[in-house]
Amino acid sequence: MIKCGRPRKGEECLSRDRLLDTAFSLFLENGYGNLSLETIARDARVSMRTIYSQFGGKAGLFGAVIKRCSDQFVTSLSEENVLEDSPEGALISFAKQFLYRITRPEVVRMRTILIGESLRFPDLATQFYEQGPQRTLDHLTQFFARQQQTGYFAAVDPHFLADHFLSALRNGRFQKLQLGLESTPDEAEIDVWVRQSVGLFLRGCLNNVRG
Repeated sequence: MIKCGRPRKGEECLSRDRLLDTAFSLFLENGYGNLSLETIARDARVSMRTIYSQFGGKAGLFGAVIKRCSDQFVTSLSEENVLEDSPEGALISFAKQFLYRITRPEVVRMRTILIGESLRFPDLATQFYEQGPQRTLDHLTQFFARQQQTGYFAAVDPHFLADHFLSALRNGRFQKLQLGLESTPDEAEIDVWVRQSVGLFLRGCLNNVRG
């Protein structure tokens, strides 16, 4: 006898992952405004009801796609990582992962879609910022605040430090990459990019009275 009923938890996770994978690919291919939920549901082999019940609509689904991408690197500056390495080493480790991910062609494309659609869909821009840049900024702010308690960093607003550190990474080269004027950097190029950025940043905000 064939049993009917709710899918098992593992099956639900697989279905959700398939939906997010499909949505990610379709958003990259079609943009946001031109992509219908019907197309996403058909290609992901899920019902429209499933999308609405889990995500509330297209904006919520897009936010979930962004959140999953953000989840892959937002914890790279975790407490465990910091305890195992020096603050400088932790920043380098974080920056390498951060830059590697945001310079991938699919991520650059997704950011381009957001910039192009933000005026027409302000809720979409909010979803992106809250699930991506804001989470990363908050995580870094906590890191700087913890390290200030040890006397490593000068007594400057930790949010300000986090914001400027990210700005140091997203420099003119990243802007050229966003415009298609720069090729995707490999790991060796990212290593040089990170070490130069982190070195210059640290020389500007280290606590000079440290022993």
